[in-house]
Amino acid sequence: MERIDDVRRRLIWSAVTVALGAGLGFVLAMNYDLLGVLIDPVKPFLHGTKLKYLSPTEPFFITIKLGILVGIILALPVIMHHVWCIVRPLLGPREQRIVRPMLAMSMVLFLAGAVFCFVAVVPLMLRFTMGFQTESLEQNIVIGEYLSIVLRMVLAFGVVFEMPVVALVGTLLGIVDPEFLASKRRHAILLSVVLGALLTPPDVASQVLMAVPMYALFEISILVSRLAVRRTRATVPLEV
Repeated sequence: MERIDDVRRRLIWSAVTVALGAGLGFVLAMNYDLLGVLIDPVKPFLHGTKLKYLSPTEPFFITIKLGILVGIILALPVIMHHVWCIVRPLLGPREQRIVRPMLAMSMVLFLAGAVFCFVAVVPLMLRFTMGFQTESLEQNIVIGEYLSIVLRMVLAFGVVFEMPVVALVGTLLGIVDPEFLASKRRHAILLSVVLGALLTPPDVASQVLMAVPMYALFEISILVSRLAVRRTRATVPLEV
């Protein structure tokens, strides 16, 4: 019961931190053009016009969503701290030395994947998808659909970039090894294609831009696993 109370208390503190961050994020969204940052990739295709909205209440709820997004980002270090405090008693000293730095690394890789998607992948996707039928069609993009596509892609890339960390932790804990990962290359190719189709808009460019980095990260995970095995073997003393 004491353990359950501690978990509940930390979950409450995490929720309070997100709420406070969301409040600050709402104020920032009201006073600064945060939405302008998110719609920057599509601006070259608007030809001086603005994104449309279909409901009178949509601008208000878009602002609330921006505040929540900013709140989650600001609260992420606190959330990771409470996650570590919950998980730490369940781990031994060796597992603690492995998992603790991996939590920080996972946060960095998630942000790296999200930034890579927003800066490189989203503009390429827009150039490809909006380059068709331009002589017959005129764009009339609505903000809700645009944000839904962009945020889904950014979240997917952030999660995919966690793959090397998962492989490293699994190797150090003895759950997987490089040989096992290497034997699953065909499965990784198929999974990359399937997830690329499911997590991105229904166009070939977005699916390729998702599938290729995903499989590349799988190969990086194999390399990271091999380096971890070599380092572990080098540090284990030989038995007499």
